[in-house]
Amino acid sequence: MKVKSLNIKLLAQLFLTFLKIGPVTFGGGYAMIPLIEKEVVEKRNWVKTKDVTDIFALAESVPGAIAINSATFIGYRVAGVAGAIVAMAGILLPTFFIVVLLSIFFLKVQDNPKVEAAFEAIRATIVALITYAAIKIGKTAVIDKTAIVLIAVTVAVMYFFHIHPVLLIMGGGLAGIGIIGMKKKLGMKVKIDKEEKVKINNKDYYMGAGI
Repeated sequence: MKVKSLNIKLLAQLFLTFLKIGPVTFGGGYAMIPLIEKEVVEKRNWVKTKDVTDIFALAESVPGAIAINSATFIGYRVAGVAGAIVAMAGILLPTFFIVVLLSIFFLKVQDNPKVEAAFEAIRATIVALITYAAIKIGKTAVIDKTAIVLIAVTVAVMYFFHIHPVLLIMGGGLAGIGIIGMKKKLGMKVKIDKEEKVKINNKDYYMGAGI
C-alpha cells in the first residue's frame, strides 16, 4: 500500500472543512451528507459522489457515530492516517463543546416556548436534509432494475421487521455477490457503476464500469 506523504496544507484544509461541517450537523450523520457532498465533492473535489455513498455504508456498518466514522474514512482516503486524525478532530471538537454548553444551559431553557419552537423547525429541516441526501445518493446507487428491487425490498424489511441496519448492509452485500454470480453464469452484462455522460469533441459518450 502506498503511504501518503505528509501535506500540512492539505491536512489544514481537511481539519477546517470538517470543523465547519461539525457545528451545523443537526440530526446526526445522515443529515450531514449534503454538507459533506458540497464541501468534499463539489468544492474540494477530494472524492466523487458515488464514493460518498460507499463511505456512509461503511460508516454505518462499523461501531461508532456515523459522522465521526465518515469523517475518518474520508480523511484517510484523502491524506492517509494523518488525514483521518485531523478530519476526526475537526468533526468532533465543535460537537463536543456544543454538547458541553447545552448540558449546562439546557435545564434552564428547555421549557422556553421559543426554544421549543426552534427545535420543532429544526426537526422538520432535518427531515428535508435526509430526504435530499437520499435522492442524491439514489442517483448514483440506482444503476439498473436489480438495484431498484433491492432498495424496495430493503425498505419493506426495515419498515415491517425492524431489522438492524448492520444486518441489512451485510445482507445487501451477500445479495449483491449472489446476483452478480448468477448474472455471470447466465451470460448477462453486469453493471457495477452508473454510466456517466462525458463530452469529447462535441460528442456525447457514456462511460461506466462493467464486468
